[in-house]
Amino acid sequence: MTETKGSSIVHDILIIDSDSIRALAFQKFLTFLKYQSQVITPEQLPELESTSLEQFTVIFSVDDAGVKQYLLDKDKENRCQYPVVLLADKQELDEQKVVAHMPYITALDFSPDYYSLSQVLDLMKNHNRRERRLTSRACQPFIGRSPAVTYINHMITQVADTTASVLILGESGTGKEVIARNIHAQSNRRDKPFIPINCGAIPADLLESELFGHEKGAFTGAISSRQGRFEMAEGGVIFLDEIGDMPLPMQVKLLRVLQERNYERVGSNQTIKTDVRVIAATHRRLEEHIDEGKFREDLYYRLNVFPIEVPPLRERREDIPLLIGELIERIEKEKRGSVRLTQEATEILSHYEWPGNVRELANLIERLAILHPHDVVNARDLPKKYVTEDFDIPEQTAPIADKFNLTPAAGGFTYLPEGGIDMKKYLADIEISLIEQALNESNNVVARAANLLQMRRTTLVEKMRKYQIVR
Repeated sequence: MTETKGSSIVHDILIIDSDSIRALAFQKFLTFLKYQSQVITPEQLPELESTSLEQFTVIFSVDDAGVKQYLLDKDKENRCQYPVVLLADKQELDEQKVVAHMPYITALDFSPDYYSLSQVLDLMKNHNRRERRLTSRACQPFIGRSPAVTYINHMITQVADTTASVLILGESGTGKEVIARNIHAQSNRRDKPFIPINCGAIPADLLESELFGHEKGAFTGAISSRQGRFEMAEGGVIFLDEIGDMPLPMQVKLLRVLQERNYERVGSNQTIKTDVRVIAATHRRLEEHIDEGKFREDLYYRLNVFPIEVPPLRERREDIPLLIGELIERIEKEKRGSVRLTQEATEILSHYEWPGNVRELANLIERLAILHPHDVVNARDLPKKYVTEDFDIPEQTAPIADKFNLTPAAGGFTYLPEGGIDMKKYLADIEISLIEQALNESNNVVARAANLLQMRRTTLVEKMRKYQIVR
């Protein structure tokens, strides 16, 4: 999380240390360098949700076996490596092979009682560069609890650290690129580039140049030499999206690269060796394309070493509420607004067929956030195309008001019923209802629920204890 204040850059930094005096001294040192920081003890670390860890630009920790193991376990669980700096004896850490196991750990070799200005500044510059490089390929898990999604996430873990080619099959908008990026993020190539290219969006006569690059003068308009996508992806992954739309002549050249692991730029006879993992995706039925002579069978078997089939959204409807919550959270993180959906609206969307799959759902959530900024969307607020004949939408949706016999009035206020009301119980029921909704929408992650309710995490925990709400 980074913001600019004048010419100074302010970073959110976490300091983990059991020695409070030493930690506060280091915090003062960082403040002098214009870095904001938060101090916790190793015992407090498990209280931070994983999403809270991700908000920090850098995590500083004095070498501690428990902290080290906790962060290592979280790294394996989330596969979105935390930028961690261990204040320790670097030689000892190298011997323990900590850095090799957790690539985004840096060992800062210095005495905890002495802080090198140049060391810390250089380290922060390196992490700033790394943060910018990782922003475009941030790890976003493939969301869902359905058996199909659970199986896909299992296959991602199985294939990630291999060199096998992967072919991802599924309808448009199902999240094929998200799966490809997850494979890359969980692999030993995660520090190397992830380069996507849509094979169906580039004219056939330009595709070879896009993939392999060209030399100056190789064709009309080639006024300078240019790298191709394979060269950009060296050591990493190239993602060939819509591989089923690749022209046959280009398929022959791609097959040669996959077999011989080398290529030439257009207009050059110099062979370039390549170490690039290929992940391909298509919404086409390639077996039918092979029968029709539109796709080479030998290329298909080269790519189809490890196939992953992604079901359409209509076949995993139980994931829709979770996806809605995730998409809203993403909009909020990107500061593009916010919106909430009632349970009834969510249920209606869960019965829609979703021909555009997750992409269509994401577009709808963004549209609702624009039409109903920071508001609650009821069933009657949904576009008509999403409402099937099975649902009878009531004119008013106010479950708490109904419970207390309250009548909604103009301006969003409520008329007091005859005989009065137990206001304390009414307000308590409202709080309980909103807290339970926030917990449901955030998959019981307290930190996320607190963000939805715009309150501190500790305040929410106290209210949950007060109302005996159990996650």
